[in-house]
Amino acid sequence: MMMGAKSAPSLASVSASIMTSALNSTTKSSSAAHMTVLLNEAVDALNLKPSGIYVDGTFGRGGHSRLILSRLEKSGRLYAIDRDLAAFAEGQSIQDARFHISHLHFSEINQLASNHNLTKVDGILLDLGISSPQIDEGERGFSFRFDAPLDMRMDQTRGKTAAELLTTISEQQLGKVIKDYGEERFAKQVARAIIKERTDGRAITTTGQLAKIVASAIPKIEPWQNPATRTFQALRIYVNSELEELSLILPKCLDLLADGGRLVVISFHSLEDRIVKQFIQGEQNRDDLPARFPVKAIDLPQPRLRVVGKAIKPTTLEVKQNPRSRSAVMRVAERTAVS
Repeated sequence: MMMGAKSAPSLASVSASIMTSALNSTTKSSSAAHMTVLLNEAVDALNLKPSGIYVDGTFGRGGHSRLILSRLEKSGRLYAIDRDLAAFAEGQSIQDARFHISHLHFSEINQLASNHNLTKVDGILLDLGISSPQIDEGERGFSFRFDAPLDMRMDQTRGKTAAELLTTISEQQLGKVIKDYGEERFAKQVARAIIKERTDGRAITTTGQLAKIVASAIPKIEPWQNPATRTFQALRIYVNSELEELSLILPKCLDLLADGGRLVVISFHSLEDRIVKQFIQGEQNRDDLPARFPVKAIDLPQPRLRVVGKAIKPTTLEVKQNPRSRSAVMRVAERTAVS
């Protein structure tokens, strides 16, 4: 190596740098400023056993976790997961022998179980989607309200940023992403405009730049919604593989839950809710036999989950206090003794 030359930073040093930044942003954006959606409803739905073992698969800023801990006895345990380093840093500030947080994607729940010798747990909570701090911290690149680097990664230690993905994705694939994940009816026009910007030699590197391109491509703008809303949602879901992560974790939750254990999932858009609803329904109705098929009911596969109550939405008061909660839907299911 030449004298005076600087070596490339290691992954460990990069992660340490990101963690320091996350700790600083956590200090600026305290958990008190974050309003946890369906806080009491979700924790009540877990039907907590004071000495039980629980997993908060999406720690966020810890509202659900802190309430769970307040209801557990000394022998109870709570294991939290979050792939966002700022959330992980917030979790590490909880000094409680009953609590442990891991920096993992929630689809890696099996790794959590292996690390802590968990064979069964009494409840799992998943609070899906993006958190308010992620939206409100402009440098994360999630929001069109700021002109910031176009990142959008929930886990800043791995994966490609939205800006990097836009340098290689095809117009056809981009249109499909915006249509399927953003439910944007002008997806083709938006994709065409984004790719034209790229082919004209202008790399799309900031949220402000992307928002302007999207706005220029949409012929009919709804006065109550920013025209970039659906495209930003689509790219965020795509960058973070959110729907794939959800599809991966649900069957793992089923395997990890003890008999009578509860699965509580809060979704924030129809794409997520559809996956959750269909998974629960599929575990309730496990036979694919046609109607009136000549077989005894005792021979049919028995359900491994049972629905607990109806889907729950935030109250009018909660929506008034926290407008971002308005699209939330919570579904609850209980593990049966059927293997």
